[in-house]
Amino acid sequence: MALDYDTLVHHRKNHPSWRLFMADNAAMVASFLDRTFRENNVRMVSETELILALDNYQRSLAERMEGDPFPRTAAEYLAEWTGESRGWLRKFYPQGSDIPHYDLTPEAEKALSWMEQLSGSGFLGTEGRLNLCFDLLRQMVHGTEENRELRLMDLEKRRKEIKDEIARLKKGDFTGLSDRELRERFMQFRQTARELLGDFRAVERNFMDLDSSIRAEITLWEGEKSELLRRILDRHDEITESDEGQSFNAFWDFIMHPASRDELEELLDRVWNIRELGDLRDDRRLRRVHYDWISAGEQTQRRVAQLSSQLRRYLDDKAFLENRRIMDLLRNIEHKAVSCAGSPPLAAAFMKISGNKCDLLLPMDYPLFSPPLTITLDSIRPETGSGELDMALLLDQSFVDRVRLESNIDTCLANSSQSSLATVLSRFPLEQGLLELVAYLHIASEHTECIIDETVREQVSWEDKNAIRRDAQIPLILFSRSAR
Repeated sequence: MALDYDTLVHHRKNHPSWRLFMADNAAMVASFLDRTFRENNVRMVSETELILALDNYQRSLAERMEGDPFPRTAAEYLAEWTGESRGWLRKFYPQGSDIPHYDLTPEAEKALSWMEQLSGSGFLGTEGRLNLCFDLLRQMVHGTEENRELRLMDLEKRRKEIKDEIARLKKGDFTGLSDRELRERFMQFRQTARELLGDFRAVERNFMDLDSSIRAEITLWEGEKSELLRRILDRHDEITESDEGQSFNAFWDFIMHPASRDELEELLDRVWNIRELGDLRDDRRLRRVHYDWISAGEQTQRRVAQLSSQLRRYLDDKAFLENRRIMDLLRNIEHKAVSCAGSPPLAAAFMKISGNKCDLLLPMDYPLFSPPLTITLDSIRPETGSGELDMALLLDQSFVDRVRLESNIDTCLANSSQSSLATVLSRFPLEQGLLELVAYLHIASEHTECIIDETVREQVSWEDKNAIRRDAQIPLILFSRSAR
C-alpha cells in the first residue's frame, strides 16, 4: 500500500500500532508486553497472572524512578490496553474456562517487532540477504520453467557442482563457512523464525473474525438452514483456499511430518554445537522455536476446530427443535383423539388433510422424441463495394506535441523558479492556436503543485491559419520547478 498522506493520517488516528508509538507510557507498555508474551512465545495469560506480573513490573520501575510514574492500577491499565481506543491486547475466554485470558493483537506484534529493530542487531548481513534473494529467484525460475532442455541443463550443472565438491572432499580440500558467514546466517535465521511466530497471530485473527461473524449470523438467522450453511462454508473456503490459508496448511503439513520434524530437531542440535557462534547460542527461545511453531499452529488449528464445532452445534440445535415441534404435533393429535374416543363426530368433519390430491403422470403424457434440426449455413462471398471514399478526411487531423510544450516550460524555468503561462506563450507563441492552448491547460491541471488562481485573469493572443487575431482570457497559471 502506498504511503500517501491521507493513508498515513488515517493510520495515525486509528491504527493501534501507531497509537502504541505515540503513547506517553509507550516504553513501559512495550517492554512489559514483550517480556510477557514475545520473549517466551506465550499465546495466552490469565487475567490474574497478568495483573500480578504487571503490578510487580510497575513496582520494579517505580523503585528506579522518581515520584509515581504509573499511578493507575494494573487492572486499569489492562482495561485500557484491551479497549478499542488502544487495541494492544485481546481479551477472550478459552474453551471450557470462565476466567478471562489475554493475548497480543497482531497490531501490537507489529509495533514491538519494529521497536526491536530500532536497537539494531550490531551486524548487517548483506551477503546472506543477497544469497537468499538469489535462491528465491532460482526457485521461481526453475519452478516455472517448462523447457525440458533448460531444466536438464540446470540439473546437469548442479550435479557437476556436487561431483566437484565430492572430489575436493576426497582430496581433503574442505572450505567451510567463516565465522562472519556463520553469524550472518544465524541472525538471518533468528529474524525469520521470530517473524514467523508473529505471523500466527494474524492468521488466527482471520479465523477469529470468521468465527465472530458466524456466531452473529447464526443468532440472527431466520431463513432456510441450507442457505445459511452454504454461506458459512463459502466464507470458510475463501479463507482456507486463499494464498495465506494454503501457505499455513502447507506449513502445518510440513512441521507435523515426522521426518521433517526429526530433521529440524537434528539441524538445531548441530547448529547449537557450533562453537564459533559464541554467545548467539544463548537465545533459549530460539533453541526451542520449532516447539513454539507447533504450539502456535495448534492454537490456530483449534480455532478452525471451533468453527466446525459451532456448525455441528447449530445443526444439532436445529434438529432438536424440529424433533420437538414434531412431538408437540403428535401429542396434540393424540389428545384430540382421546377426547373424541367416547363420542366421535359424525356430522362434522373430524380432520382435514391438505394436499391430498394425487399428481398422476400417464405414460402417454410424455412427449415423443423429436430429432434436432440441422441448419445448413450457405456462406455468400461479400461483394466489393463501388463507393469512393475521400481519403483526405483521414489525414485532416491535428496533433499537439506534448513533449515540445513541456520542453518550452522547462526552458522558461531554467533561469527562474516560477513562470506564468503568459510568459511561456510570449516566448513561444502558439503555433496551433486554441488546440495548443488547451494542451498547456491540461499539463497544468496534472501537476498538483502548479498554482492556478481563478481570481486573476491573463490575456493571451495568437493568429489562426487565416491570419486572424484571436484573444482568450485564462486564469493565472504559475509553473514552478518543484511541479516539474
